[in-house]
Amino acid sequence: MGGGVTASHRFDLVAVPTWGMRTNPHLAVLAGVRRTVWWPFEPVVAGDIDAVMVWGRKPGGRAAAQLARRRGLPTVYVEDGFVRSIGLGVDGARPLSLVFDEEGIYYDASRPSQLERWLAEDETLDEPETVARAEAAMRRIVAADLSKYNHAPPRAVDLGPKERPRVLVVDQTVGDQSVRGGLASETSFSAMLEAARDENPDAEIIVKTHPDVLTGKKRGYLEASGDRPGVRRFARPVAPYGLLAQVDRVYCVTSQLGFEARLANLPVTCFGAPWYAGWSQTDDRVPVPGRGRSRSLAALFAAAYLKYARYLDPISGTPGTLEDVLTHLERQRRAFTQNRGRHYCFGFRPWKHAYMRAYLRCPGNEVHFPRSVAEAERNLGPAAEEEARFVVWGQREPEALRDLAERRGIDVCRVEDGFLRSVGLGSDLAMPASLVFDRRGIYYDPRGVSDLEHILETATFNEEERRRARALRERIVAAGLSKYNVGAADRTLPVPVGKYVLLVPGQVEDDASVRLGGGAVKTNFALVASARRARPDAYVIFKPHPDVLAGNRRGHVDPTRLAGVCDHVETEATLAQCLAVASEVHTMTSLVGFEALLRGIRVVTYGLPFYAGWGLTDDHAPPCPRRTRRLDLDALVAGALLRYPRYLDRDRMFFVSPEITIDQLLAERAASGPGRVDGSWWRRQARKARFAALGLKGRDAS
Repeated sequence: MGGGVTASHRFDLVAVPTWGMRTNPHLAVLAGVRRTVWWPFEPVVAGDIDAVMVWGRKPGGRAAAQLARRRGLPTVYVEDGFVRSIGLGVDGARPLSLVFDEEGIYYDASRPSQLERWLAEDETLDEPETVARAEAAMRRIVAADLSKYNHAPPRAVDLGPKERPRVLVVDQTVGDQSVRGGLASETSFSAMLEAARDENPDAEIIVKTHPDVLTGKKRGYLEASGDRPGVRRFARPVAPYGLLAQVDRVYCVTSQLGFEARLANLPVTCFGAPWYAGWSQTDDRVPVPGRGRSRSLAALFAAAYLKYARYLDPISGTPGTLEDVLTHLERQRRAFTQNRGRHYCFGFRPWKHAYMRAYLRCPGNEVHFPRSVAEAERNLGPAAEEEARFVVWGQREPEALRDLAERRGIDVCRVEDGFLRSVGLGSDLAMPASLVFDRRGIYYDPRGVSDLEHILETATFNEEERRRARALRERIVAAGLSKYNVGAADRTLPVPVGKYVLLVPGQVEDDASVRLGGGAVKTNFALVASARRARPDAYVIFKPHPDVLAGNRRGHVDPTRLAGVCDHVETEATLAQCLAVASEVHTMTSLVGFEALLRGIRVVTYGLPFYAGWGLTDDHAPPCPRRTRRLDLDALVAGALLRYPRYLDRDRMFFVSPEITIDQLLAERAASGPGRVDGSWWRRQARKARFAALGLKGRDAS
């Protein structure tokens, strides 16, 4: 069972009757065809067409299907898959899954479909390997609260105290093709509701409104149901399993939610003939000719989700598997859970607003950039504390904001660039590929605990995380990646043969990490001088910070002063090139120390960066009493690169893994090359203007 990956092209040229199908960028990929044409509106020789593809049973496709029959061509019926997308189709969200059926379509029980035939005949659905894969995917779907559409907040529903049994009655949209195709009608819905009341006289009846109705774009069959005694209408966007966990039984006509209720081990009664009815898994009030074989829940799932539906790998845009889509949706769900609520953001310059909205994305939440603390307080309302959060860049919160947060009991979340950031400088306004969101403190401030310190002190990293951390570290080192990825790729450092090389990375001297965690050494000159005293015979290379070289930040050291304490000042090479020749790194709090650890280089710290105090560095600053654990390198990397940051695809604005971020940074670097840091004022302003314009649009420069 291929899991949706299309291995070969069944047809070369397929005609589609609607412009919407023609312009779907993934239709041909998912269908496994070489080319689609909008026929008869695009010039093509009719004899070259191999098949006609129509969308479900919609009236617009009937003429095309008739034309196909007259010409003796196969008709391929297309519909959304069962795990489709984040957003709603009516809102234009592109599908990550489609089904293609040359016999019928799964929701039309009046005639056979490929899915129905497989359920009736296919013995491979019960093979142990198939069942194991189906059961694993079923568990993931329920645990992550995934559905066809995934626009609703996960697990964000509370029906209140449960004083009696609850029965969920599922409404659908008027005109839904699955209703007529499922041997049902408008009267089926009223009959379903009456049966639910009669058969469960002591229960609370809850009628769930369809999500398309909530958008105002469609109508439901049971919109007036809330007027009946003992019936409660539930008309809010909601992911399914948080709701299903609070009910005892489900009634539906043909809704896919009925099958999802079975995944949640609930009894389901069907007043129509959906694809999953008639196979012994549901209480069926409508007989379906041709069905009646007893099938396990895993076999139903395997047939529909693993064999029938085809999937798009969300990252590569090539044919993928259900597991690819689940991994993508799970990652979005985790971020959505963190992002729920109302966010009031402070300290973010206007060019950051667009991408901050993407990093804080969650269906149903709000992101505000108030001009003052007073404006934020006015917008909060009298009882908003539970859903409100203040989001601050670094430690730029005004004192009035701290007072308001303490007075109202509102969390403050601090944001900073992640450790794999961009190809280009933050001070030149290049959009970050990762950010950290810290609700305890911030990683560079050792005066108090941060989320990262808490992770490193308390977390248990499983073998999969350790394996990923090791592979991530090896890939970063092999590719020569760093935080900013700037510098001349063709630079050869003038290192004498046989010399012990000591690298001293410069820092921005007024940077918060130096001010708050820099220890006794707080200037670049003092750092180089300390390194020289520690290793008087070493070949000392000082590499100024790229923001300082670009003229954007403080920290310049007069070369004549440096001449007495270092052997070479390197302004052009990439950080990876400098680390490649270094035997030892001395730093205040620079991330270069972490990048040196990734490469197995000895690191001496004079401050208290996040990676110090765990037994991996030689530390000159007083130890942090909170850091009692001894870590190995894989644990440090797992905490710092896997658990702590949030990674974003800056073109498509969805959340990705650090592995994907590395792929994207390498692609950007290959396209543009890690250029020299240019100190020209005019060039700096041109770079900033370009990145600012792209940042305002929510896109990166590449």
